[in-house]
Amino acid sequence: MRSGSRRRRLSVYPAEAFRVVDGANLGDPIGEANELVPGDVYALSRGARQFELTVAVGRSMTLLRVAESSPAGRAGARVVIDCCATFMALDGTTVEALILAELDAGEQHTAQLWLMPFSPPAEKTDYALVAIDRRSGAERLAELGCLSFARGTRITLANGEQRPVEELRPGDMVLTRNHGAQPLRWIGARVRRASGAFAPIVIARGVLNNERELILSPGQRVFVYQRRDLLGTGRREVFVPASMLVNGRDVVRGEGGFVEYFDLMFDAPEIVYAEGIATQSFAPAPEEAEPILPPAVLERLRREGARLRGSAPAVTLSEGALEPERATEILRLASRA
Repeated sequence: MRSGSRRRRLSVYPAEAFRVVDGANLGDPIGEANELVPGDVYALSRGARQFELTVAVGRSMTLLRVAESSPAGRAGARVVIDCCATFMALDGTTVEALILAELDAGEQHTAQLWLMPFSPPAEKTDYALVAIDRRSGAERLAELGCLSFARGTRITLANGEQRPVEELRPGDMVLTRNHGAQPLRWIGARVRRASGAFAPIVIARGVLNNERELILSPGQRVFVYQRRDLLGTGRREVFVPASMLVNGRDVVRGEGGFVEYFDLMFDAPEIVYAEGIATQSFAPAPEEAEPILPPAVLERLRREGARLRGSAPAVTLSEGALEPERATEILRLASRA
């Protein structure tokens, strides 16, 4: 396995846990795209267990292998993104999921099929297969790692103006914490259903001393300068993923409807101010960004990758290292003089 490979932890069900309960493939587990029949109705098996499949990303998001430390799958096995499938329940609830094929040792046949839903299917609920997309799987997987701001989020410019993120343009001078005024090089935008893995994190006004409600993608990272090391990292500068702040009260998941996300890229990883709160800019590895970046931007990232990505300006807090109920309180205490 290539040294330095980026890793992704994916929550998956074995295909056998999601079977057709009505339709042409009655009784069969979810299959690969060429076996699926639109209109077939699926249901999650009672007590179905989710597994963690850790994959290492190779030269592109289409070159995945099961990581050595993965709790599920055979270490080193190639994993292929077969398709993205969309299911709909009778009440109109939709579930999008990637179908992942783990190949055998010869890489000619599927050894295990995995279902990776972006929002968990409910037990005792029937889901009709309504769409099969063979092209967008890698893009959807790449988007899970994006550091994004929702439409309307105000970003602080070098002159002090706070401008809605959707009104920014390449070349605009943005205020950054470490390097002062920096030109914005690229801005990406996409609309996603606000559910499951793509549901935004909504931080109420004032919770982190933010000037207004702050809406971020789950993977976006809030910067904290610790005056006291309450997070136990041994570092003063820490990034905390927004998803780790959810407490069900003043930090919640904004489920329902759609959300428009925006990614900001500079010449190097930067810390920018969103509603007055320090957050991380988008600085991906080219192998992870290939499905979502324009060719010209991707080529520049590959050519000048070491400079454009640089080194992370802070350490990222590990999943589970922060108790959600006290997360915002601890962050306030850690940054207090």
